[in-house]
Amino acid sequence: MSDVSETAQRAETGLSDGPGGPPGPGGGLAGVLRTGRTVFLSQREASIFVIAVALVIYFGLTTTNFFTSLNLANISYGTAAFAIIAIGEVMLLVCGEIDLSVGYVWTLSPFLMYFFITYYGIPVVLAVLLALACGTLIGLVNGLITVRLKVASFIATLGTSFIIYGFMLTSSHAQALNLPPNSLGTGAWLGSATWAEISWAAGLAVIFHIVLTRTRWGLYTIAAGGNLIGASEAGINVARVKIGNFMLTSTLGALAGILEAFRTNTIDPSAGGYPVMFTAVSAAVIGGTALAGGSGTVAGALLGMVVLAILQDGFNLRGISTNPYQIILGSAIIVAMVANVYLTRLRRAGET
Repeated sequence: MSDVSETAQRAETGLSDGPGGPPGPGGGLAGVLRTGRTVFLSQREASIFVIAVALVIYFGLTTTNFFTSLNLANISYGTAAFAIIAIGEVMLLVCGEIDLSVGYVWTLSPFLMYFFITYYGIPVVLAVLLALACGTLIGLVNGLITVRLKVASFIATLGTSFIIYGFMLTSSHAQALNLPPNSLGTGAWLGSATWAEISWAAGLAVIFHIVLTRTRWGLYTIAAGGNLIGASEAGINVARVKIGNFMLTSTLGALAGILEAFRTNTIDPSAGGYPVMFTAVSAAVIGGTALAGGSGTVAGALLGMVVLAILQDGFNLRGISTNPYQIILGSAIIVAMVANVYLTRLRRAGET
């Protein structure tokens, strides 16, 4: 039956039967265009990729420094840490939840690492792992409150974000710190090297794109957000899936905060927070993830963050105030959501 369906689909889209086979009834230029339209509409990442390419061309032609290594590094800095958090938010949004506290986990984790190294004499790598484990624990708490106590994730993570922020301010006395000197050597592969941070982001994006699209965990995540009752009746442990994704998101938030601390050589209590979280969620939404759950794309979130970073960088290069950037960001979110709804209707109507 699968072979029959595939053959029928090829006939409908004008594809040939094989690499050397004759063209289908929809062959010719019209068939190619129709096939291209079908493929384009079926890929959530396609539209945001086109926008990213258009912005690169535009700012490359209208500014003199866009393609310099220094500026490309700046774009990577503006992309990487936010994209890492966006990956986790995609996994949560797809299963119908959200984490508002992840930006404060970003802020807390470098302080924890600093305390472990400075006050307890723990080796740097182990201190990093312990800080990541604390992030995982915070995600576990968020998941248990949401799933077991039936508190909406928006409210649960809003509450834990204030607790985390208050704990961090109290323990650090709201003072910025420099990284411990003995940690700087390790930092080369944890963010201080020019392309280290974006390498982490790209690698994680590839891994979790595969997880979401090619593994049972990804299938369960989509099912939990798309049809909660149906997923439960099918035997999927929805609670475990949601709690696991909360833990993943919080761990990625901790990693992003540590990478950013090594990049800047500063642990800042004013960094992170809601601006980081909302930027990451914006990247996820612009990249094609539905806030209602059931569908999303990790690759799209990475591309969405690239678009936002290019816009901000391009504004700076052209000497435009960054204030209009917020207008563009808000407009982009609305347009992305409208496009997402429209494309979803097309898919359901069988046009893609």
